[in-house]
Amino acid sequence: MPFNGKPMIAWTIEAALESGMFSKVLVSTDDEEIRQVSLQAGAQVPFLRQAAFDDQATSSEATLAALKQAEQHWGDAYTCVTQLMANCPLRHHGDIQDALLHFEQSGAPAQISCFKFGWMNPWWAVQLSPEGKPTYAFPEIRDSRSQDLPPLYCPTGAIWIASTSALKQHGTFYAPEHVFHAMHHISAVDIDDQDDLIMAQAFATVRQTPSVSGGS
Repeated sequence: MPFNGKPMIAWTIEAALESGMFSKVLVSTDDEEIRQVSLQAGAQVPFLRQAAFDDQATSSEATLAALKQAEQHWGDAYTCVTQLMANCPLRHHGDIQDALLHFEQSGAPAQISCFKFGWMNPWWAVQLSPEGKPTYAFPEIRDSRSQDLPPLYCPTGAIWIASTSALKQHGTFYAPEHVFHAMHHISAVDIDDQDDLIMAQAFATVRQTPSVSGGS
């Protein structure tokens, strides 16, 4: 998928390389076209993924499969793994550096990136019946003022980090005692459909404006 003049995955590969934080920047894929694009962007792709590549596999399972193949291929043991989803092209190298520093200082076994909800206040979330009748997710705060409510955060696939021992033991980045790390909402954009793509392209344009902070 092209994004702002280059394949979307290239933005993630370049951010990882520019961060200077990794001994290896590996792309794990079962697709030869993605492999070639990734090699052109500077990533290492010495093998195609042999497991966890169907529509039911979780991202944690995919990373575990890639980690296992990497250890077998290079004969190395790794203490930490960072998963950078290719559909988050607005996360930049400074975000990665900041996240890894926070992870090192936290002492946690795993860390999930997140962003603070903005104008879409989730405190007011409802489910609707076919007749339009609401069921409030937080009925106890229905009559509260928004300025009196604490902020809520949403996870994003931009930067997930874990010790390899914790990931192997628990099989997920959501290991016990995992922590969240907040990032700017522009850097956190996670593209899953056409509407997300349009929003990300708009954010990329906004980021080029000098007055926008946290995403340059």
